[in-house]
Parts: sequence; C-alpha cells; structure tokens
Amino acid sequence: MYAQTLPFSKHIIHNPPTKRQIPAFPPNSQLGFSNSAKRVSVSGISSRKSAHLAMIVCGGSQDKQEVVDDGYYMRRCVELAKKAIGCTSPNPMVGCVIVNDGKIVGQGFHPKAGQPHAEVFALRDAGDLAENGTAYVSLEPCNHYGRTPPCTEALIKAKVKNVVIGMVDPNPIVASTGVKKLQESGIKVTIGVEEDMCKRLNEAYIHYMLSRTPYLTLRYSITLDGYLLNELSEEAMECGGYYSKLLQEYDAIVLSSTGLVDKSSFPISNEPGANQPLKIVLKKDSASKLSIISEGDIVQEGTSLSEILEHCKNRGMCSVLVDLRGDDVDFEGVIKEGLELNLFQKVVVEVLPFFGGGGERRVLKGMDVKAKVKKMTSFASGKSVILEGYF
Repeated sequence: MYAQTLPFSKHIIHNPPTKRQIPAFPPNSQLGFSNSAKRVSVSGISSRKSAHLAMIVCGGSQDKQEVVDDGYYMRRCVELAKKAIGCTSPNPMVGCVIVNDGKIVGQGFHPKAGQPHAEVFALRDAGDLAENGTAYVSLEPCNHYGRTPPCTEALIKAKVKNVVIGMVDPNPIVASTGVKKLQESGIKVTIGVEEDMCKRLNEAYIHYMLSRTPYLTLRYSITLDGYLLNELSEEAMECGGYYSKLLQEYDAIVLSSTGLVDKSSFPISNEPGANQPLKIVLKKDSASKLSIISEGDIVQEGTSLSEILEHCKNRGMCSVLVDLRGDDVDFEGVIKEGLELNLFQKVVVEVLPFFGGGGERRVLKGMDVKAKVKKMTSFASGKSVILEGYF
C-alpha cells in the first residue's frame, strides 16, 4: 500500500473514489478504550480537510481508491462515543481519536460521569505516539477542574500538534475556553467538522445546557389509518428494537398507571448493560386528582408537566420520554401543556402494519393543539415504520 496526497482537482471531481466505511468496534472493549490491538493504517493523510484529500492506493493499482479526510476520523469519534449511550448523563457522550503519520495510534470514549474523559483514554492508548499528532474529538475539550482535570492540559502535555473538534461545548464553563487555551499553547485548532452529527449525538445535553430544562420527547403508536394504539410491535422491545434503544437513551420515562398491570410490567431496555430510566407514573384517583409517582414514592399532586420536568431536573436528569400508552385521561393535561408551552422537543411515532378497523377514532384531547413538526425522518423497525421529527 502507498499513498498520494492530492489537492482537490478535476480527477477527484470527475471520478470520485468511494468513501471508507467506519469499522465496527468490538462489544467487549475495555472501559473508555476501543480495542486498539488491530490498528487501522492510513498513510499520507492531511489533517486539514479543506486543503487536501488523501488518496489511498492498494496493491500498486489505482483501480481501488479511497478517500479519507477529517470527517472520517470525526465519524469514528462519534461511533466511539455511542458505546456509552445511556451511561454518561448528565455528561455528554464524547469520542476521541489520535492520528500520527497517517495511522490511528490511540482512541477512547467517555464511559460515565466521574470517569476520565475521552481525550484522556485516547492519549493513554497512544502513549508517546501522540506527540506531534492530531487529536480528533467530537466535543470541545474541557478547560476546567471538575471531577476530572482539564483535557486541554492533557493534550498540551502530550504535545499534540493539531486538534480537530466536532462542536464547541455549550456548557457555560467551557464555551470556547478550551479552544482558546489550546491555541494559546501553539496548537492548531479546527472547529465544526461533522458538526451536525456531533450535535445529534448529544441533543439532550445541548438542550439542557442552553435551557436548563430536560429534553422532552413524546412517543406514541398509531395504525396505518391513524388510530392511536396502546401497544408496541413485538420487535420494538427486543434487543436492537427502537423502543428498547429509546429506554436506554432517556433518563426518565413518564407512563400511565392504566397501562401497567404491576411493577413487573414496567418497560425495560433489553440493550446489553443498559441503565434503566426512572419510572414516573401518572395516576388518577376517585376525585380526578392526578398523582405523580416516581419509583414508588408519591412526589406531588397536580397535572403539571412542568413539575415533572422540575422533579427530573432536581435529580440531575437531562432527558425525559413521555410514553403515550394507557388511559387518555391521565395524559390529557400533560400533552396539552407540553404542546401549548412548547415543552416538547421531539416526537417519535410507531406506525404499525395494520388498520384500526371501524368504530370511533381514538384521538387524545390534549393533542388538538396545532404544533408544527420539522426535520421529519423515517426508518424501518421490524414490520413497523418509525417517524421522528422535531418541534
């Protein structure tokens, strides 16, 4: 294998090489580390994607050509970060890759709050090979002392030459101070590589930092002809199913007591090693008062979604999922308030593959508030189609 470093040219424009796919990571990686026993070797890489692309030529022939740029390594950072889904809150998920002389020499991710950050694990993995290398990190390195020392100091001490950052940290105690510290130390910094992907990775964390309220998602199921349902598809709860993954991602879930038979019927994530969300149960009594019960303890009475969010915030939670199953009466005030006050950030809808049949169409009264949804996407999950959008 050998490599040529080429500027953008007509050869690349008219004959675009195929993109290199990000390798899968082993499920049994050590805490905070990716398995680096098998290094990925990519020679002749320019660390500035705006200036050059690297042409990888295999077997002495140009028949198979691949392009690797800063975006490739940043996407790898995001894949590393996802190893800690559901484990880092209230911290963000972060991945880091160290590259030197066209080779990945170190990689790591932040495993949980209180543990070292991604940069520290990646630098430990790289050792002396980090010197004069380029550090790729999905979120701006911290520049303050918290439960761990500043990552900027670790990068400076390791004598890296360049740092490529996916997005600036919205946390007020970071907010570009990490970038400034690195630049003042003579390190060249690039910001905004695969920024949208990095923001999507930590959308709940970003919302919490900017608003100081938990990120709120509404989920429900419908038939093909628009009937609301109290059920999920069989595949949804299986490991890898969309609902199982949702439960892993969110800090708390709001449920109706009428949708539960007993505690054994609480939904759980079946993802390996998943942290289960806090269960908040809405329950109407004979006097039509709504009690909010959290993990068996009555927290308060009332119909305020804002109170639920405040309760979660006080427990250090960044994200809440409202699961619309059970008695409509329990949810009516909660949904209406959420839509009228713009408390919801996201909606997830499972469209099951059958028609609801005859009879009166079930429509939740709280959902008569008109709200525009944007950035709609869809994907298949088993036999269902999942719609996702943002308010």
